[in-house]
Amino acid sequence: MSTVIDGSASVTINSGAVLGITSGTAVASTSGVSVDFNSIPSWCKRITVMFSGVSTNGTSLLIVQLGSGSVTTTGYISSGSTNGGTSSSITTGLLVNGRGTAAASRIGSLIITNISGNIWVMFGSTASNDTSVGNYDVWSMGGNITLSGTLDRVRITTVGSPPTDTFDAGTINIMYEG
Repeated sequence: MSTVIDGSASVTINSGAVLGITSGTAVASTSGVSVDFNSIPSWCKRITVMFSGVSTNGTSLLIVQLGSGSVTTTGYISSGSTNGGTSSSITTGLLVNGRGTAAASRIGSLIITNISGNIWVMFGSTASNDTSVGNYDVWSMGGNITLSGTLDRVRITTVGSPPTDTFDAGTINIMYEG
C-alpha cells in the first residue's frame, strides 16, 4: 500500500481516492439559469454546496440537482420549513429554501452524503433576507435521490422545466470529500 501526502491536507491511497476536503472553484452567480459543477470524482462520498448572497430575478424556488452522466430532474423527495412555520416540498431537486422572491438573497449550505450505492441524502440550513417578510427567513431542509449511476455532477438552478429565472447576484461553491 502506498500513501502520498501532498501538503494540501489530503492523502491519496492506491485506489486514487483522495482523503480530505477538495474545494471547487467559486462561481459568481450573476447570470444564466444554472450553475454547474461537473467532473465530481467517483470516490466522492460527501458534497457541501455553499451559497453567499445568491439571488435570482424571479420567484421560482432555488434547488440543487445531482446527476450521473446528465442531470436528474425528477424523483427527488425534498422539503423544508422556516422558523416561522412556513413549509415547502418539491420533487424536481433538493430544496435550497422554500420562498422565492426576486428580492431574496440566500446564504448557507447543504450537505449531501452518499448513504449507499447511488442513494444520496441531504440536510441543510439557509437564510434569506426576503423583504416580503421583512427579515431573515431561516430554512431547514432535508431530502434524498437515488441516481441511475455514480454521481458526477451538481447543478444549482430554479424550479421550472426549463428554468427561466436568471441568477443576478452572489457566489456558489462546493467542497467534496471521500
